[in-house]
Amino acid sequence: MKIYGIIPARYGSTRFPGKPLALLAGKPMIQHVYEQAKKCPLLEKIVVATDDERIKKAVEEVGGIALMTSPHHACGTERIAEAAEILRLAPDDIVVNIQGDQPLLEPAVIDELVKPLLLKTHIPMATVAVPITREEEKKDPNRVKVVINKEGLALYFSRSLIPFHRPPGKSPKYLRHIGIYAYRREFLDTFVRLEPGELEIAEKLEQLRALEYGFPIAVSITKYECPEVDTEEDLKKVAKMLEG
Repeated sequence: MKIYGIIPARYGSTRFPGKPLALLAGKPMIQHVYEQAKKCPLLEKIVVATDDERIKKAVEEVGGIALMTSPHHACGTERIAEAAEILRLAPDDIVVNIQGDQPLLEPAVIDELVKPLLLKTHIPMATVAVPITREEEKKDPNRVKVVINKEGLALYFSRSLIPFHRPPGKSPKYLRHIGIYAYRREFLDTFVRLEPGELEIAEKLEQLRALEYGFPIAVSITKYECPEVDTEEDLKKVAKMLEG
């Protein structure tokens, strides 16, 4: 069993076209993500899976590996599944889906993400969450929330604030989902063959597909924020973080 990092990166984002090539501190965002992932010693190899020659060129110019994949994928998971097929990964290999819009990715998060799959062989998929500390994040639909059970398995993901707090009583601890995933290769193949469910379609959250079909998702709680760049305004905020 080996652990591979695959970074899906498409050019035609609806909210932010060309996002992987947006410059941060003089470097394309995809380069920042690639360089952060390279710092994780767990990963056997890191590959960018893209549908655009410009992104492929930007990765290769800094010594990275990029694969051309279909422009017709509906989600990043389908893109990394194609990349895993091209790379001929073994069924028991672990594939880490590293989001191409997290230029401040903390390498230690990858260790935390993969740990449940190394400890519990029956878990097919894992992800990460961080405690919400800012009130504005609770109402932001771009910041996905998650609730988990006592065993650290996801109960539900939502763009709405969950759980609902009905006073009196102590307010619950809220968790923000960080969009990085780890899959067993054999489950990844299963996942992309499943039809999207009603919850996934309603919330526009592909991880809900696994829950709707009864597959558990382990959720590790981290202290690292790993801010995502969904909009040009997010890009400006991350640029200030890099400067500071």
